[in-house]
This record gives sequence, C-alpha cells and structure tokens, in this order.
Amino acid sequence: MLRKLFSRCMFETRQNLKMPCEVNTRFVILYGSQKGQAQSIAEGIAVEAEDHGLVAELSCLNQSEKYNLEKEKAPVVFIVSTTGDGEPPDNALQFVKGIKKKTLSTDHYKHLCYALLALGDTNYANFCNCGKTIERRLQALGAKQFYVTGYADDGVGLEVVVDPWLEGLWKAIKGALSKMASDKVDPLKGPVGDSPKQDPDSLLPDVELNLLSLNDHQNCKSVRALAITDSKYARTASYSASDEGTTLSDARPASPVLASQSHDTASVSTAASDTHKDGGAPHVPLAASLTCSLPPLSQSSLNVPALPPPYLHVSLQDVDSREQTVGHLNNENVHEVPIERAIQLTTGDLVKTSLLLELDTSAYPTMTYLPGDSFDVFCPNRATEVEDMLCRLGLQDKKHHQVHVSLNKDTKKKGAQVPSYIPPSISLLYLLTWCLEIRTVPKKAFLRALVEHTGDTVQRRRLQELCSKQGATEYNQYVRDPGLSILEVLTAFPSCSPPLCLLIEHLPKLQPRPYSAASSCLKHPGKLHFVFNVVEFSACSGRPVGRRGLCTGWLFDLINPGKPKCSGSHALPKIHVSLRPKCSFRLPSDLSVPFVMVGPGTGVAPFIGFLQQREKERQDNPEAVFGETWLFFGCRYRDRDYLFREELEGFVTSGVLDHLKVSFSRDELEMEGNEVTTSVARPRYVQHNLLLHRQQITEILLKKNGCLYVCGDAKNMAKDVNDTLIEIIKTQLQVDQLEAMKTLAGLREEKRYLQDIWG
Repeated sequence: MLRKLFSRCMFETRQNLKMPCEVNTRFVILYGSQKGQAQSIAEGIAVEAEDHGLVAELSCLNQSEKYNLEKEKAPVVFIVSTTGDGEPPDNALQFVKGIKKKTLSTDHYKHLCYALLALGDTNYANFCNCGKTIERRLQALGAKQFYVTGYADDGVGLEVVVDPWLEGLWKAIKGALSKMASDKVDPLKGPVGDSPKQDPDSLLPDVELNLLSLNDHQNCKSVRALAITDSKYARTASYSASDEGTTLSDARPASPVLASQSHDTASVSTAASDTHKDGGAPHVPLAASLTCSLPPLSQSSLNVPALPPPYLHVSLQDVDSREQTVGHLNNENVHEVPIERAIQLTTGDLVKTSLLLELDTSAYPTMTYLPGDSFDVFCPNRATEVEDMLCRLGLQDKKHHQVHVSLNKDTKKKGAQVPSYIPPSISLLYLLTWCLEIRTVPKKAFLRALVEHTGDTVQRRRLQELCSKQGATEYNQYVRDPGLSILEVLTAFPSCSPPLCLLIEHLPKLQPRPYSAASSCLKHPGKLHFVFNVVEFSACSGRPVGRRGLCTGWLFDLINPGKPKCSGSHALPKIHVSLRPKCSFRLPSDLSVPFVMVGPGTGVAPFIGFLQQREKERQDNPEAVFGETWLFFGCRYRDRDYLFREELEGFVTSGVLDHLKVSFSRDELEMEGNEVTTSVARPRYVQHNLLLHRQQITEILLKKNGCLYVCGDAKNMAKDVNDTLIEIIKTQLQVDQLEAMKTLAGLREEKRYLQDIWG
C-alpha cells in the first residue's frame, strides 16, 4: 500500500509540477489594458508561471520590439480588455490595426498557437469586442487555439470567468508544450500548426482543492512547509479549522495561526468563533454585513488568493514640496481653461441636479472639436478624503515630504516597474491628491494583501472571507456593488494598518472623467459646453454617510451654484481638460441622410451639438437638401428636468428638428382626491415612443439608409432601446429574433447604429 501511494505521489508530482527535460518551458504573455485590469491579470500569470516550472515572457502589445509573432513557436497567451465603443485599449490599437491588414495571407500565423482571455462589460455594446477581433483575425491568419477562450464580464464580476479560466490554463500550456515537443521529435507527425485542432473544452482540467486539516495547532511550522503554491487569482490550498466530523462551534478554541509573509504560501486562518476565549458560546450576529458573516461562510474552510508579491520601495524625504504645480497635466494635449458660465438646468428636490458648464477655450485655437466628440476632465481626489487617508496611514505630519518610489530589488514580480503615472519629486499630498484613485473599489488581491496588516483576528478572518472563493457573493454584495472605496474599507476594519507602498502597488491611476461636448464650434467659437448630473452615492453598510461622485461633486463645489460670483475673469475657476481621440459618433457627412437621435436626460448633450451644427449648415447651404431629423428625449417632469426645452422647441420651430418626441415618466400620474390616477396613457420612456413610431424608424433605417444615435445610461436605457429596436425589426419585417438581431448587427458594422453610453 505504501509503495503504491508513494508511486502515485511521484507520478502526480511529475505530471503537475515538472515538465519533461526535453520539453521547452517557455511561453509568451501579451496584454492590452486601458485601466490596468488586464495588465494585472497578465502580471499575475507571469509571477505564477515559475511555480509551475514554466518561464513566462511578459510584454504589452505595444512593445513590439520585445516579441515577434511572425517567428514565435511557443504558446502565446493574450489578455485584452475593451474600451469605449468596442475599441481596443490605447496600448493595443497598433497591434489590432496590424493584424487587420488585408495583405496578410491566410497562413501568416499557421505556426502560432494561442489562448485568449477577453475582458468586457455586458452593460456596454460590443462586449469583449477587442478580444473577439483579435481572435477572429488570428484564426483567419491560420493560428491554432490551444485553450478555450474566456469572456469575462465586469458587469457581474470578472472573477466569475477569470478564476476558472486561470485554473485550467496551466494544464493547457503544459499540454501545448508537450505536444509541440512530441511533434518536433516524431517524424510521423506534422508540425504543430498542421495537427488536428483539439476540442478546447477537453483541455479544461478538473479542479481539485487540496484540503488540509489543522486540528493540531502545535505543528504550525510543518503545516506552512506543506502549504501548496497556487494561483493568485484562482485556487490555493484550503485549510479547515475543524477536525473531521467536528463543527467549528464544537472545536476547542485555539490561538490564531498567522499567514506567512511570503507570497508563495496560502493564508492560514482560524474561524471567527475561535477568538472567543471565555469558554462560552460565541456571539452570532443577526445579519451579515461588511464586517461580519454568518454560517455557513463563517464556519467554512477558505480558498484565498496567494499573497501578491511586493515590488515597490517607498521612502519619504523631509524636503518641503509645497510649491508644486500639476506637472504631469502640463503637456501639449492638456489645457487649463476657465469656466465662464454655469447654469443649473433642473429645479426641485425630486430630480437629479443637472448643470451646464461653458468653458472658454479661446486661448487654444487648435483645440477644435466636432459635435459628438468627447473630452476628459482631470479632477483631484476630495481634500477631506485625502486628509482622512493621511490620518489613516499615520502620515499626516509628513504630507509635504517628498516621495521616492523605486523597485524592490528582491521582488519576485515579473515585469515589475514603477508606475509611470507617478512623477518624480512630488509630495505625499500631491501623490494622494492627483496620482492615485483612492475612490477605487479594492480588488480581492488588495484585500488579500490587507490581511497581512490587520491585527484583530476577527477582522483578519472577515477580510479573508471577502477575498476568498467562498465569499465571492458577499464581496460583490458588500464591496463591489455598493462601490466602497479603499478608505471606506479601512474605516470598517480599524485594526488594518497598511504601509504606503501597498497602496501605491494596488491603487490604479486617477483617471480623468469623460464628458460629451454639448455644443458646436460653428455656433459657439472658442467655447465648449458640457452637461452632467451631480452623482449621489447613498449610505450603505460600510458607508454610513452618502457622498457625491468624485468629479461631479468637485465641479459642483467649484462653481458653488447660488453663490454670487465676483466680476472679472480672475475670479473664474479653471479646470484641466483634454480632447479625447477622434470617434465615430458623428453626424452623417452627407447632409441628405436622415438620422434619429435617442437621448434621455443628460444623454441629449451631444445632440444639442448635432442640432446647432445642422442649424449653421442650413444657414450656410440654403439650397441643399437636408435629411429628416428625429429626437427622442425623456425625463421625469415637464417643469423640473426637461433639459434644453426652449432650445429644442426653437429647433423645431426653425425646421432644424423635424420631430421632437418627449416622454415624461412621472407627469402622467395625477392626483384626484386622495388617489393617484393615470389621466392619459402617455409613453413613459423613450423606448415606448420608439415603438409608437416603429414604421417611420424602420423606413429611415432600412429603406433610406439613415443613421441611429443613442446616448445615455448603458445599464438600463441602452439595453431597453436595443431590445425595442429588435422588436421593431421583427414586427415590421416579419422576421424571427435571430434575423432581427443580425439586421441590427449589420447597422452597427455599417456605423449606422452608434452609441455613446456610460455605466
């Protein structure tokens, strides 16, 4: 029996941990990332590769000098996200353009084998479009897939797909490498590229969780020695804090076993009930919350991510850095412009506060834009939150010290580098104000790292639960869905005291916020208008008091509606803005093409620019034939949040806008005595008005080759409009669901169904 057990262990060790000596262990990882998520996953794979006896070569897709797919024989793993209206990330744009060249032959990549993980969000159109585009072109050019493609949805949580995909990746890579080696040495087999394609699903491994009982707490060191290295994102060794057949409530209280500081061991924790040392029954909370859990999670063994390897060294120098400018914003693409005018467009407490800002861009004559373009607003973190973070880190008295960030020489993180968005010679205050997104929702890897800096055992256990596979639902419920910031998490766990370097390693760059232009340069030369709602986040578990959105709250405070403004341009506040890359959300170049605009709420903003442009074009071309124009607008109340009412009605009067269809979602409810009645059956939302005019919409889109533009909320409105369009096509053309979807997809491909939507 012992001999068989030993032989089996040796066999599994050879199969799972080592590669045969004749098999190459090298593979390539390429990533395209806009906000850092795809990059983080790619870096995690590179770090973990060594634990599987593999050598990973990590590169960004824009680092073409570091890889060569034309000659690459090793397996290639792509990790790519999608941005904007299905566009590639900025650092993947040139690669995608390159592989889309029509001059490439169908066997251009016949030597290449690949796997691909695509990140996207189903709340937006063209889900995972960049990944799908890359895969479609790779296959068209002869590349072979060695592992099933993963499509991760940020709308429900990337980890739902990412975790199991990463679990199976290692077996798939080793299988591909072994097959390459056997094909190379076996003369009876053709090259890898000519071999029959395996069913990708057959490469997905059975996931086995390695359970280890910890009923004997006297042998902690030997337990740590046996801990199994595993995925930063997927499975790790799971440890049970109870004896076989014994529940946690029956188990003898034991001293906590602290997790190792090394990145290559899994976290070992006791259950929350183990912290009670008075011999009595532990207190059981009535309801779960951010800081406490209920059985079965509170009594479960946990699979937690491996500890991310630290890679930065941070020091503070006592050099007064008060006299600083926003240096990294002062480049040729970023302009500091004054706010010339601020107008509140809504009234009353029952609607969102909507504001129109007019920026004076006359000092920058090259800063030209077209209706439909958007631009970025660079905003700082809120001053009170920065102060709270400094206090939380115990660094309030060092906020004007100079920050020096360098690489940790002993780091095991592959491709580690100092973040490019942290300029040299800046103060700690500047770092937290302008460089790091301290409002970001901490990811599971960040929570895992926080465990190591949490003193209270119950709080440690809860953080482990939230970052574990078993606690995925509660992580979404209490952290991800309410959008808790790292500061709010730290406030909820007061015994957690992370060092500054940990925040710099895990907090992403403070991103500028995009807004659509609500004006035309032809009508307002030297001016740029934009509209926004002041976003409000309500109180929740972990957020005792509600807060405003970062950028909209900052702009609201900056202009301070209702406060008298001093005369003179010197009193006008200034903000930093930058035009975004050119987009396809533009008016038809042919003036005779009809178009339909759908924009409820602030989604009407770009269409104000469209109509101002069309008004000027009609004045300049009185003899030209202009296409029919429709606008579907929606709001709650006619007299409270009907944005741009006078201007829109003026466009109708002048003939610039042929059809204005407005929906009021609340106005049809009227009081008669003490009862609420519906006086007239009116369309409540824009999709209802679209249905009422289905015949005209179909004729414009399918008979007159017109265009349809949709702007606004992605999660609800854009989906509802899309579903309504499918229903319209079904009924008007008498086709089935699939055929209607194909027709709508064809409009997208022809750039005649365009969206400018946000979450």
